[in-house]
Amino acid sequence: MGILIGLVVTLGCVLGGFMAMGGHLHVLLQPWEAVVICGAALGTFLVANPMKTVKDTGKGILEAFKQAVPKERDYLETLGVLHSLMRELRSKSRSEVEAHIDNPEESAIFQAFPTVLKNHDLTHFICDYCRIIIIGNARSHEIEALMDEEIQTIRNDKLKAYHAMVAVGDGLPALGIVAAVLGVVKAMGALDQSPEILGGLIGAALVGTFLGIFLSYAVVGPVATKIKMVREKRNRLYIIVKQTLLAYMNGALPQVAIEFGRKTISSYERPTIDAVEQSTMNTGTAEKKAA
Repeated sequence: MGILIGLVVTLGCVLGGFMAMGGHLHVLLQPWEAVVICGAALGTFLVANPMKTVKDTGKGILEAFKQAVPKERDYLETLGVLHSLMRELRSKSRSEVEAHIDNPEESAIFQAFPTVLKNHDLTHFICDYCRIIIIGNARSHEIEALMDEEIQTIRNDKLKAYHAMVAVGDGLPALGIVAAVLGVVKAMGALDQSPEILGGLIGAALVGTFLGIFLSYAVVGPVATKIKMVREKRNRLYIIVKQTLLAYMNGALPQVAIEFGRKTISSYERPTIDAVEQSTMNTGTAEKKAA
C-alpha cells in the first residue's frame, strides 16, 4: 500500500506540476518510447541474471508491495518454537528430540507454530542447529562462526533480487537516452517538414529521456530499496534463532535464552516480555493437552 501511495503522490506532483506550467499531457503519451526503454531494460535484465534470480525478483516485488515483513506474531512464534525445543532438549531423550527435528511437518511442536513451519528455510535452519546441539561435540564459538557464515550466505542470496533491480535502475537513464537518440534520428529525417511537425518529433524524442530518468529514480530505485528493507527484516528471524540457541548452549535456561533472542528485535517491533511469557505459557499448556 505504501508503494502505491508513493507512486500516486509522485505521479500527481510531476504531472500536476507539468500541467500547471502550461504543458499538455498528451505530449507525454509516447508509447513507442516506453516500449524501447522498458523492452531494453527487460532484455538486459534477462541477460544479466539467471532464471532463478528473475523469478525471485518477481517474488521480491510482491513482498515489497505487500510489506511482507515479520509481524509480532512471527516473532512470538519463532521464540515460542525455540522455547519448546529447548525444553525438550533439557528434559527428553535424544531420540524423542530427533523425532521433532527430523520430521518437523509432523512434529506437535512445529505444528503449534504454523507461521514458522510455513517458512521452510527458517524451519530447516532451526532443525539443523538443534541437531548439532544434540550431538554435543561442538563448542558454542564454533557454532556461532558457522551460524554467522550461513546467515551471511542467506542474506546474500536474498539480496540478489535487490542488486538485480538496482542494476536495471542504474541503466534506465542511459536507455532513455537511447530512446531519445532514436527519436532525434527520426526527427532528422523530417527536416523538410513544417516547424510544428518537427517540434513534435523532437518533443517526443525528449520524452524518452524523461521516462528513463523518471522510471529509474521514481519507480525502480525505490522499489529495489523496499525489497532490500523487507528482506533484511525477514533475515532478522535467523539472528533471533542464533542468539537464542547460543545463549542456551552457554548454559542459559530456556526462558532466559529466549530473552537473548527477543533483544535482537528492533525496539519499535519487539514484543514485550509479558507477551512472550504469555505466548510460551499458552503453548506449553496446549502441548500438555495434546500429549
